[in-house]
Amino acid sequence: MTTLNIIIEEIKNVPIDKLEELYQFVHSLTVSTQIDVENKRQAILSFGGAFSNMSDDDYADYVKYIQKTRNELFDRNITL
Repeated sequence: MTTLNIIIEEIKNVPIDKLEELYQFVHSLTVSTQIDVENKRQAILSFGGAFSNMSDDDYADYVKYIQKTRNELFDRNITL
């Protein structure tokens, strides 16, 4: 029996509630998915050094502003 046939036989034994997880795993192994992941990785890495031309004082002010904004947006008491 070829490897493909063995894999197909094994898949028949996978519980129904695990099929989606199996599909996601198999899909993650495809070449197109790997290319998408690499493209996203490159896009994210392109931001590296984006603040390198800022002075230390400007960067410190920026970080303080971001922290203040995050606290105002996400540290709120919400009544349901």
